[in-house]
Amino acid sequence: MKILTISREFGSGGRELGKRLADVLGFDYYDREIITSIAQAQGVKEEYVEHLLDNHGWKSVPLTFRHSFAAMPVMQDAQVKMLVEQRKVLEAIAKTGKDCVIVGRNADVILKDAHPFSIFVCAEKDAKIRRCMERAQPGENLSPKEIERNMRRIDKNRASSRELICDRKWGDHESYHLTVNTTDWNIKELAPAVAAFADSWFQKIL
Repeated sequence: MKILTISREFGSGGRELGKRLADVLGFDYYDREIITSIAQAQGVKEEYVEHLLDNHGWKSVPLTFRHSFAAMPVMQDAQVKMLVEQRKVLEAIAKTGKDCVIVGRNADVILKDAHPFSIFVCAEKDAKIRRCMERAQPGENLSPKEIERNMRRIDKNRASSRELICDRKWGDHESYHLTVNTTDWNIKELAPAVAAFADSWFQKIL
C-alpha cells in the first residue's frame, strides 16, 4: 500500500496538485470525502464538521496538549468528537490497503505507521493571491488584502491544529519528505515530475 499525503499553504495549489498526482499515479483520492464521511457518521452537516475542524476553537486549547485527545479537557466535546472521528476515517482509509492520495487532515502524522510519502506545498504570497483570484467563484469579489487575511487565518489554524497532535511545526521542512514551491509553475506540468519522485521513493522504501 502506498499513501501520499499533501499538506499545503492556502492558495498554493496543493489540492490541485494532489488530485493530479492521484490521476498520474492511478491512486484513490481523498479530500472533501473525509469531511463527508465524518458528517455522515455523526449525523450532522458537512459545514458544521468543517467549522469545528478547520476554522474555530483552537485558540482556547493549550498547545502543550500534543499526545492524547484525552488530555484536552478544555476543548469542547464537539470538537474532540470530530477530531476522533477524523482519525477513525483516516485509519479506515489506510485499512483498505489501496494506494491513495490524502489532502490535509494531518494525515501524514495520524497515519505515520503506514509510512506515507509526505509533501508540503507552498508558494510566494503574490502567487497565492493570484491563484485565489483566478479561481474565485462567481460573485466572490475579494480584494488582494482580503485574500491575504484569509490566507493568514487559515494557515494559522492549520499550524495550530497540527501542534495539537505532534511536536513538529506545520510547514517545517524536517516534517516532510518533499517541499514543493508552486510559484511560477503550471501544476498540470509539475505533477508528473512530483509523481515520478514519489514513485521512486516508494520503490526504495516499500
